Amino acid sequence: MSPACDSQKVENLQQLIGERDDVFLYPGDCNVILLETVFPMVKYEDYRRGLCILDPYAMDLDWKVIATAGRSRTLDMFLNFPVLDINRNVLWRDPERVKESQVIRMNAYWGDDSWKEIAYRTDTNLFSTPDKQPNDIVAEAFRKRLKQVAGFARVPKPIPMRNSTGATVYYLFFASQKDTAEHIVADIFRKYENRGEL
Repeated sequence: MSPACDSQKVENLQQLIGERDDVFLYPGDCNVILLETVFPMVKYEDYRRGLCILDPYAMDLDWKVIATAGRSRTLDMFLNFPVLDINRNVLWRDPERVKESQVIRMNAYWGDDSWKEIAYRTDTNLFSTPDKQPNDIVAEAFRKRLKQVAGFARVPKPIPMRNSTGATVYYLFFASQKDTAEHIVADIFRKYENRGEL
């Protein structure tokens, strides 16, 4: 759930699930619940594995969750990289106009402020002013970050999910420690990479 947990959505989900003893709902801030309650149940030394689906509507996910999943060696992960929210609130053509509160959100999602060096270049125009880079450049940098910083061994190229006008709304990432999982997901992504319309 998002940090601002919607109790009505939790109730609706409970109704959809019905009476099952193998499904558990943890209402609240996912950044806390995953780290303190869920991830500790999937320990490497207990030979347990899990699949984590992180689908934040906006930049409400904390990098600590992603990095903990990567370092655990037990979790595969699907992740929605919300480029629409990122572009709407942070990656403006004029970075000086972005609110500090939005920069803080982006830093928390990315894990630090290194995104600024990737998202903006000053060597591409005559005036040496920041030039905003395309979404795919930012997404590729995040893919490398999932491997090099979070510690996932396998991170195939993400699939862009587009709206009816063809604009990319988010990138769907998969990250794993196992090459078999990567091969399966990469094959699926290849089939749908040009049909990623929502």
